[in-house]
Amino acid sequence: MRTWLVRGFWMGLFHGGVQTGTSAVSVHSPEAASSTRYIAIALVVVIGLLWGALDAWRQLDGRGMVWFRAGLVAGPLAGIAGVVGRSLVDQTGVEALGPALTGGAAFTALLVMATAAVGMGIGNALPQPDGASQPNGSR
Repeated sequence: MRTWLVRGFWMGLFHGGVQTGTSAVSVHSPEAASSTRYIAIALVVVIGLLWGALDAWRQLDGRGMVWFRAGLVAGPLAGIAGVVGRSLVDQTGVEALGPALTGGAAFTALLVMATAAVGMGIGNALPQPDGASQPNGSR
């Protein structure tokens, strides 16, 4: 299976699940809703950073385009998964699908791409495993 499809699928499902969890917390405990949103976004950021750093550390070929395509898959998938999940929690209707597939999808795609890019920068700075060649040819 294509690496970008795997990354996009799991990041999209994860972000959709995080949206659903945030809605559930805000329904059952409104006073904790604001802090929960920050924690939820932080979880998505950490996953993107770690996965991007791992790809760079492993020197995955074409990792920039892999994460670009993954963001394009994750955005709409997170929007759909988030609306479906929230409909089970707080009676969100079909009217939420439009904004989720436009602004929400764009936010998710940018979040995935940006965090993976920073993660790839971190991964490139890490020492390479024994036997792996450095990109500039030095050891």
